Amino acid sequence: MSNLQKFLIISSVEDTASMNIRKNLLNSHEFKFSPLEFQWKDNQIYRLNELEKNFSYHDYFDKCEIYLGLVKKPLIFLDDLKFNDPNFDPDYLIFASRHSSKTSRPALLVHTTGNWDEEANFGGKPKDLSITSALLHKAGYLSLKKTSQFYNLNYFNVDIEVTHHGPTSINKPSIFMELGSNQQEWENEIAGKAVAESIIISILRFLHFIELNDQVVALGFGGTHYGPNFGRLIENANVAFSFICPKYHIQKLTVKLIQQMIENTVENIDYFIIDWKGTNSEDKQHLIPLLEEFKIPIKKTRDFK
Repeated sequence: MSNLQKFLIISSVEDTASMNIRKNLLNSHEFKFSPLEFQWKDNQIYRLNELEKNFSYHDYFDKCEIYLGLVKKPLIFLDDLKFNDPNFDPDYLIFASRHSSKTSRPALLVHTTGNWDEEANFGGKPKDLSITSALLHKAGYLSLKKTSQFYNLNYFNVDIEVTHHGPTSINKPSIFMELGSNQQEWENEIAGKAVAESIIISILRFLHFIELNDQVVALGFGGTHYGPNFGRLIENANVAFSFICPKYHIQKLTVKLIQQMIENTVENIDYFIIDWKGTNSEDKQHLIPLLEEFKIPIKKTRDFK
């Protein structure tokens, strides 16, 4: 039985950006995916077999298996995703996805998934959170930062989004890594290449984080959808976040939801961290008594240098 960590990158035929990222994964000169003899979801499954020695975190390549799969449904509605084949049972999932926004600003993004209230219009179940990894989440963000700089994508924002949309019911830790935010960017060859390489780097960097064992793991509360204060903290301190609940959902939080945030993070939670300036007094009055139900220290983003 292999002790290697298994990762599955999932793309969707209905998603232009996802297929752009997939094409760049399959056509890269720095690594090579090869088709396997079996299918998954009625589509060819690929495995990463070769990686250039100068590729970031190459030393961790022999500690993992990386697969590439394809589905027909929109990624956010994959709550029925099951892994019943003992020969193909990944440990972690990375969804290669498009991102849409009202501003249509060019962006590369990473986030965890879940719904904070009764609405589940974009996949998942109401008041339900996925399973995720704070270290994989952080690795995704830092890898997008690095790769966007390498490819001079200076007009792209690199953001960590708060937790939102589905799927929520898959029994595997997952993150979304996204290319946004309109058709022009979804089809952008260089941006697709940047996200494709970022996904591979994220996996290897994640294994590096596990080996170092020097990150504190937190749940985030407050701030706006793109969580700039959490992003700065991730980038500049040894802090990794799994779920981030923005200020506009704090009033919907319950002890049960916070317990789910804790239990659905594969790492142990060291801190609750509040974006103090990004949370009004009324929301703090609701939030802090809930957090005090748990024996986890409460910090502010500004407490970390």
